[in-house]
Amino acid sequence: MDVLILLLEGNVIPLLIALFLIISVFKGIKIVPQSEKYVVERFGRLRAVLGPGINMIVPFIDTVAHRISVLERQLPNTRQDAITTDNVLVQVETSVFYRIMEPEKTVYRIRDIDAAIQTTVAGIVRSEIGTMELDEVQANRARLTTRIREAIKEVVDDWGIEVTRAELLDVNLDEATRTAMLQQLNAERARRAQVTEAEGARRAVELQSDGELYAAEQEAKARRILADAEAYATGVIADAIAKNGLEAAQYQVALKQVEALAKVGAGEGKQTIIVPAQALEAFGDAFRMLQGRGK
Repeated sequence: MDVLILLLEGNVIPLLIALFLIISVFKGIKIVPQSEKYVVERFGRLRAVLGPGINMIVPFIDTVAHRISVLERQLPNTRQDAITTDNVLVQVETSVFYRIMEPEKTVYRIRDIDAAIQTTVAGIVRSEIGTMELDEVQANRARLTTRIREAIKEVVDDWGIEVTRAELLDVNLDEATRTAMLQQLNAERARRAQVTEAEGARRAVELQSDGELYAAEQEAKARRILADAEAYATGVIADAIAKNGLEAAQYQVALKQVEALAKVGAGEGKQTIIVPAQALEAFGDAFRMLQGRGK
């Protein structure tokens, strides 16, 4: 036992030096995970930012003050009120994703980064919606989201973060506004129905007028054809009279009288036919003319 004490007393300084060296090595070597960055301070001042892998620092002088995750983060979905240019109160729900790119800025320039981003997003959303009407907000949601994302990126650049996504999830209206919009929608539907009905009635009148006009044109064409036929027939008769004299005219008159008697005799329920004396003469004249032509 005494020998062991003597050995320890003789080697205590080397043992302390070895222990100090071992502790210094462990404190001087820092292994940083891939998903983190270390902010190193020396006597309270920023010394360096350690990236993933094995890093060396000065033990007992340099200290790791902050371990910052560089993974993408999602802020809780938030709702904020905004008023459009047509004085409609809307409630907008937003979602923001960001990632810390420069930990030294995030650590030394802002205390609560999440609260700062939420406040910034709320102000930008109110500002952007305040320049648009309700119909524009509903119809141009994608464009509004892009404008909000770009505005957020410009503001948070000094904080060493990158806004990867900023989405406008929903735009809600109060009950009174919804009721008014529903009434307006119903009125618009009724107006469209009346316009459609009026257009249908007007189209029907136009089609009927077109049909009547077409019928009149066809009737006029038929009359013109009949007139041309009668004119042609009259011309033929006139030529015959010019060539054969009075006999051709008498023959045509006799044929017309015979045709008229034939139509009278063809009527239904006609049991007795009264033939005038002139008709009998017409028959005789027609036969004599035919005999004369046969010769």
